[in-house]
Amino acid sequence: MAINPHFLQGSQGEQRLVQDLINEHLKIYGIEVRYIPRKFVRQQSIIREVQSSTFDDNFLLEAYVNTYDGYGGQGDIMTKFGVSLRDELTLTISKERFEDFISPFLAADEDYTLSSRPREGDIIFFPLGQRLFEVKFVEHEQPFYQLGKNYVYQLKCELFEYEDEILDTGIDIVDSQLEDIGYITKLQLIGAGTTATANAQINVASRGYVREIVLNDDGSGYSSTPNVAISTAPFGAGNVDATAVAITTMRAGIFSIDRIELTHAGIGYTEAPLVTITGGGGVGAAATAAVEKTDFGIVDFTMLNNGVGYAATPTVTIVGLNTSPAVARANLLADGTISDIRLRNAGIGYTQQPTVTISMPSVVPTANPELSGVGNFDMGEIVRGLTSQIEARVKTWDTDTKILELTNVGIGTTQASFIPGEVVQATESIYFNTVSQVIVSIGTSSNTINGISTAGLELGFAVKETFSGVGNTIPVCGSGSTITGIFAGYVTIEPPCVNNVACPNVIVSFGTTAFSNYVIDFFDEDNQSDDAFDDNQEIELEADQILDFSEGNPFGTF
Repeated sequence: MAINPHFLQGSQGEQRLVQDLINEHLKIYGIEVRYIPRKFVRQQSIIREVQSSTFDDNFLLEAYVNTYDGYGGQGDIMTKFGVSLRDELTLTISKERFEDFISPFLAADEDYTLSSRPREGDIIFFPLGQRLFEVKFVEHEQPFYQLGKNYVYQLKCELFEYEDEILDTGIDIVDSQLEDIGYITKLQLIGAGTTATANAQINVASRGYVREIVLNDDGSGYSSTPNVAISTAPFGAGNVDATAVAITTMRAGIFSIDRIELTHAGIGYTEAPLVTITGGGGVGAAATAAVEKTDFGIVDFTMLNNGVGYAATPTVTIVGLNTSPAVARANLLADGTISDIRLRNAGIGYTQQPTVTISMPSVVPTANPELSGVGNFDMGEIVRGLTSQIEARVKTWDTDTKILELTNVGIGTTQASFIPGEVVQATESIYFNTVSQVIVSIGTSSNTINGISTAGLELGFAVKETFSGVGNTIPVCGSGSTITGIFAGYVTIEPPCVNNVACPNVIVSFGTTAFSNYVIDFFDEDNQSDDAFDDNQEIELEADQILDFSEGNPFGTF
């Protein structure tokens, strides 16, 4: 026979009353804990095993401590690996509070696979003992369907065991719990200097330039650097005279001219100018100029940053569409800075401003101890040794002592450890968005991004990989391109982007990449483990006090 319909087994009003009473009870008798969800960073593709996870969110939540008379579990026990802490904690939280104030934030993040309820593997920061507990089981049916509904979650928690997870919630008292736990490598860093930067300038349309200076005779007997004079460009608005310098060398004890480099290729040359070499105490040197009258080439460089800490002449790389590439060389001063960039060959066919890259300083650690280094390291970010290519994750960084503590050493390489003297570097990408109305055909390439606001943009800014529409993961353009020209409402980029989808309305990101850059002075490989629960050394010392090996083997004769 069916139940009596005249008696309610729980109405919405009664259920609402019970939930409100529970919520109020928790606010009165509970404590504030921080619920920290686990974010899966990398999963194994076959069996979905989590290979890397991080904790970078936190939510305040009131909870009732069920184990009010102390921690549950086995407590502190002795194992063959030392003292093991087996403390357990049971917490009761409001089902409604979790679903209303935490679930919506988790559902908006694609890295959380389950957002509707607390999840095993998440961690709780327990403020009374300032300890981290991992959720091992979520009980959602106790009490059992009072008035036809459940109102709370019971979280069965165990003391969190660290396995190289990343804890970066932004709360110091929480994040500091794992600072001294795990296998930690301490690097003593010194300054690596700063990388020089420069922009290239191409000639004006239909105005010739000196492409290169050809040395016909190197001369002899020079005791100092001779002067190089190039005849003036024909008179005209915007024309610029070419300039050059001679580079000498010693052969068989006699100085001669090795080459002539252009400091400015000039603008407006219709014929090859006259090149005159005078002074320096030598004789016999002669050179001729090769002129490009119609096409485009690089005529000059503007130093944006002269750099610091260069022990050897850096490499200058020029990237841009051309029919004949330009060749340039940086001029290194005695103080380790770059004064200017000079042209061996101005190149042909540069219709857009190319990208100029100057290699980073390579410093012997003891040679420049006064260098301050560049940037800072943030907890949780990846750093890389540029010689060993070994990667690790930042634990702590002391800006005063220049001591960098790392964990997860060995990411991305089989190299055993860092190399003293190599540069260690972290990158911080700074991007801002602007709406673009890019309309191109699928599979075509484009050097232009139209319909954008150019406020704040600068030459050399990187183009971030962009996507078409909200939630679309198909790259449209960018990744690896840089801004080569800024105009009213559009920019030009190099190399061109290839569009894989039609993109009528795309968010395009531009910005710079700031490098944290230091040199490894030394590190102690024998003192890398710093575990608060590691008691093996203390146990060994105590054993040495008990066992007497001075007269014989205390365990008997073998």
